[in-house]
Amino acid sequence: MITGAVKNKVDDIWQRMWEGGVTNPVEVISQLTYLMFMKSLDDKALAAERMAELTGVPVPDPIFPQTPEGQAVRWHNFKDASTSEEMFAIVGQQAFPFIRNLHADNAFAHSMEDAQFGFNKPKTLEKAVKGIDDLLDNYVKDQDDLGDLYEYMLSKLNTAGANGQFRTPKHIRDMMVALVDPQPGQKICDPACGTAGFLISAAEWIRSHYESEMTSDDWDLFDGPQFTGFDTDQTMVRISSMNLLLHGVENPDVRNQDSLSRLNTISSKFSCILANPPFTGSLDAEDVDDSLKTIITTKQTELLFVVLFLRMLRLGGRCACIVPNGVLFRSNAKAYRELRRELVENQCLEAIIYMPSGVFKPYSGVSTAVLVFTKTDAPDSTDRVWLYNMEHDGYTLDDKRDEDPDHNDIPDIIERWNDLDAEESRERTEKSFFITRDDIVKNDYDFSFNKYVKVECEKKEYPPTSELMADLHDLNARFVNGLNDLDTMLAKDGE
Repeated sequence: MITGAVKNKVDDIWQRMWEGGVTNPVEVISQLTYLMFMKSLDDKALAAERMAELTGVPVPDPIFPQTPEGQAVRWHNFKDASTSEEMFAIVGQQAFPFIRNLHADNAFAHSMEDAQFGFNKPKTLEKAVKGIDDLLDNYVKDQDDLGDLYEYMLSKLNTAGANGQFRTPKHIRDMMVALVDPQPGQKICDPACGTAGFLISAAEWIRSHYESEMTSDDWDLFDGPQFTGFDTDQTMVRISSMNLLLHGVENPDVRNQDSLSRLNTISSKFSCILANPPFTGSLDAEDVDDSLKTIITTKQTELLFVVLFLRMLRLGGRCACIVPNGVLFRSNAKAYRELRRELVENQCLEAIIYMPSGVFKPYSGVSTAVLVFTKTDAPDSTDRVWLYNMEHDGYTLDDKRDEDPDHNDIPDIIERWNDLDAEESRERTEKSFFITRDDIVKNDYDFSFNKYVKVECEKKEYPPTSELMADLHDLNARFVNGLNDLDTMLAKDGE
């Protein structure tokens, strides 16, 4: 768990970079990520060198060349440069080009080819280097600490992009992961991965629930091939690769690619998909891959992504994804109804969790829901669907989003999900209940929660009308008497 002291250190580094002219949050994260990578490379090299001294066996394929130039770019050397100007020259002209051209055996190194050195003031770089050095050497004890540190840094990225993307809160990601229960050996994908939050939540789930039973083959897969992500922004690819690396996934398959484009030909590959795809926007008709037109004809990305998930899942694969509520009930566009019909008639739609509109505040007030479904490609796979009306998520639903642990439905959601047999007896007046396929068809595949919930109105007893009228006459008399008294007072004042 990250401490207040660590948060203060990060905040201080952030402020120093802001003051030094690096003001774009994504750029701040990018530059700090590059510095962390430089330090991690040197730490790895130092560990290998210590082992070589102990064993007498030379380091195979050393990261840094054994030349003056090769040693100059190492963190432990340039961090103690005599002046900030000297450090700036070494990092900008030597160390940064070195890591950009480094073809190391991890995804982050491969994503560095077009990275840009973004510091423009020597003092700003010096403060960032010393801050990172202090954090990683004195406050980070293990990989969990390192992952938590980076997650805190990424929390400062909570700004919605022009394409409707924003980071999914960790507690929502973790809830969705618990709903689909990813397991060792399963290939997992987020086709709109951003900073790789869903992939990391899945990795943490697997490690915490299945570590003791994982085989060497499972661990080899976990080291990278198990996790695939797509993002249209190369900077996000670098950030997500580093995020995964710091969480123990060294070589994931993170691609700088629009997963909706024709370039993505993946089909029937993944056992688990977790995603919060962009809600806004549409594609030109000619850009929509033909395989995505087999179920519905639309240009709306919020629908196309769900179709894409179905294509990319293998039979029996499961998906938990966030959709805007319009996907659940819009009837003025045929594609929306047809997608809902596909999920019910030809797949296994398992659950819909309606989330409160404040979940993504202050960056969006859109109402959203979580869909959970399994790919079956078989008719009559959906017998019933579990609905849950989440009212609270453990945080206030205003722009502040302060912690509010006394109002949190998520533990209840997980508890009920893990005991669905008990849900069969629930009445439709409760927070959760099942609806049948027949119910859904009767409502023309409309999943508005109000279509299915029963609202019980308490019968209230009122006095007889004669008594009410007597009270009204009494009130009126007192009002008239009050006016008369006021007239009398005013008349006396005027004398």
